[in-house]
Amino acid sequence: MSGRDVPEGRHNLRVPPHSAEAEQSVLGALLIDNRAWDRVGDLLVERDFYVADHAAIYRAIGGLVHAGKPADVVTVFERLGSVADDVGGIAYLNDLAECVPSASNARRYAEIVREKAVERDLVARIYDARGVAFSEQPLAQKLEAVAALFDGIDARSSRRVPRGMDEVMTQVIDQINAAAEGRGEVGWKSSISKIDWRLNGGLKPGKLIVLAARPSVGKTSLAGQIAKRLASDGLPTLFLSQEMEADEVAERALANEARVNYSAIQTGQLSDDEWSRIADGVDVLGRSLLWIDDEPALTLRAIAAKARSVRGLKLLVVDFVQLCEGEGDNRNQQIGSITRGLKKLAKQLGICVIALSQLSRDVEKRPGRRPVMSDLRESGEIEQDADTVMFLWPLDESEDDLEVRHVGCDFAKNRRGKKGAFVMTFEGSKQLWQESHRSVEEFGKRGGLGSAGGNKGGGMN
Repeated sequence: MSGRDVPEGRHNLRVPPHSAEAEQSVLGALLIDNRAWDRVGDLLVERDFYVADHAAIYRAIGGLVHAGKPADVVTVFERLGSVADDVGGIAYLNDLAECVPSASNARRYAEIVREKAVERDLVARIYDARGVAFSEQPLAQKLEAVAALFDGIDARSSRRVPRGMDEVMTQVIDQINAAAEGRGEVGWKSSISKIDWRLNGGLKPGKLIVLAARPSVGKTSLAGQIAKRLASDGLPTLFLSQEMEADEVAERALANEARVNYSAIQTGQLSDDEWSRIADGVDVLGRSLLWIDDEPALTLRAIAAKARSVRGLKLLVVDFVQLCEGEGDNRNQQIGSITRGLKKLAKQLGICVIALSQLSRDVEKRPGRRPVMSDLRESGEIEQDADTVMFLWPLDESEDDLEVRHVGCDFAKNRRGKKGAFVMTFEGSKQLWQESHRSVEEFGKRGGLGSAGGNKGGGMN
């Protein structure tokens, strides 16, 4: 290699992360084989190069390739024009072309350059975060600003490229074989087998599940039971409660786990047996991987920051989306920005998101009060963004003073799963949800919508 002054900084912490050798190798590979552009052009952009001379040369090579012209030492020198001598001239371009024996490893060289660029980006954001920390803003604004700084770093570090069908099918066959042999994880169990069956095994990473109902039907309680089950199974779970205080969420979880009356827990009027069950429940919940946050009016950035703070997170519950603060000119757009962001977050972090949603009052005017998609309150985009939409509605004609209520659960939308409705029981005093052997049709008008879905498997969606 020629005597070009290339900052190394390998042992100097003040020099940003970079690999001059990898940058030179990428350029050398492109100069000796322009076809290597197909393997690096999707991964690298000009600003990924730390050495300014290398960035200029990369831009020149790219310009020639895109124009359908050969990019060799001479043509690149001409393309550089007035800056050709500033970057080392013909001599340095010749050195680049000779620094690698072939272009076969061009992709790996490009990956190293890209990784170093992301590391520099991370260092810059850390310095920016330090400035925010020393600013005069309120603490809450500081935390949100810092979360926003790091929000896009994952996407930049994991830019994907199109994969051939042969590669994708190999992965699919591996997954099928693993499932057939009992090695693969088909889903995280929810505690309700009929929910797991419709989800083809349980909750899965990358999915956004919308659980919607009118107030007081029990959607928060059901989501809490699902969260408790995953957390007890050793799967880190975060419950964002924007309506209830954290201790109320915890008390409901304790009533569910200990099978003790919720009102007795609140008053402390417990029998000896109940105290024993409470002690056992506290022990179980204390060892579970469940985190609760009760900050109200969350923005998407705040939600993402909280999700990233739980190491190994598998399930995120947001209660509920209409209480979030979104972006847009009207409430529909704001709610849509939240659900789109939650779906993106599920894919980025490899988690399942359960987003609770209110239904409009229109459902109360309908005979049977069975929800339909148009009842999703304030945003039709919720339906579009969700992988699964679950509706809950009461089935009993008289709901007053019932110790155990029957509640319909309709999978109205279910990508890669089964649609249809079934019945659960809800024991409100213990915040306990269980399956019922009864069918939706048995409840007459409360079943609603004729026999659509019923207690059968329904179709795929």
